[in-house]
Amino acid sequence: MVVQAFLLTLFAGLATAVGSVLALFARRTNTHVLSIALGFSAGVMIYVSLVEILAKGQAALGEELGAETGGWVALLAFLGGIVLIATIDRLVPSYENPHEAHRVEEMSERVPVAPEQRLLRMGVLSALAIAIHNFPEGLATFVAALDDTALGVSIAVAVAVHNVPEGVAVSVPIYYATGSRRRAFVYSALSGLAEPAGALIGYVFLRAFMGPVTMGLTFAVVAGIMVYVSLDELLPTAREYGEHHLAMGGLFAGMAVMGASLLFFL
Repeated sequence: MVVQAFLLTLFAGLATAVGSVLALFARRTNTHVLSIALGFSAGVMIYVSLVEILAKGQAALGEELGAETGGWVALLAFLGGIVLIATIDRLVPSYENPHEAHRVEEMSERVPVAPEQRLLRMGVLSALAIAIHNFPEGLATFVAALDDTALGVSIAVAVAVHNVPEGVAVSVPIYYATGSRRRAFVYSALSGLAEPAGALIGYVFLRAFMGPVTMGLTFAVVAGIMVYVSLDELLPTAREYGEHHLAMGGLFAGMAVMGASLLFFL
């Protein structure tokens, strides 16, 4: 189970490299498809977080601490996960934020007026920012997959779609600054490796304290992280890439598919 969970997390993380390849070799961005896909990922992550992962956290904590106390602790842990990822997000300067929508067409446009060193700095900081964001996302994917492989697959796919435009965000400025497709690809891929790194480090740390209360807290925190990522990053990016209704259609489709899959595997 540990190996499977790690491989799923690695798959999700390396999707940034897919975004890099799109930026470096594709001619146009299919914004409608990307908007629907990002909305779909948000729907999957919101639904599974509130219906499945948070519920598991509440159940585990309720068994150990009592229903009322366990419910309050789960709520505080859920809000704690939101505060954690929001704090990380605040550490990223807005003008370097990797979640601004980028398109592969930017690769064929003229180099902006900004100096090459500034572009390189922007790309490197984007890679670092994405790595910081991916760390808790990797732990979230890993914990879910460790508990339920089918659930882990769904979350890994959703996170992977989310990581594709992040790969574009890293590749565009680095390619501009260096003229090297190889260097842009390497930086993008490395930023995605923060997800399996987060999974391994989190697992090593949590394993020493593993128990029903720890798992319940972890599930609740993970649910908070995923809801925040969906509402603050996925949906706004989906709307930037395409029409509002496409993003919403993807959102509801993701919820429907996730809900059906959870019922199917009961």
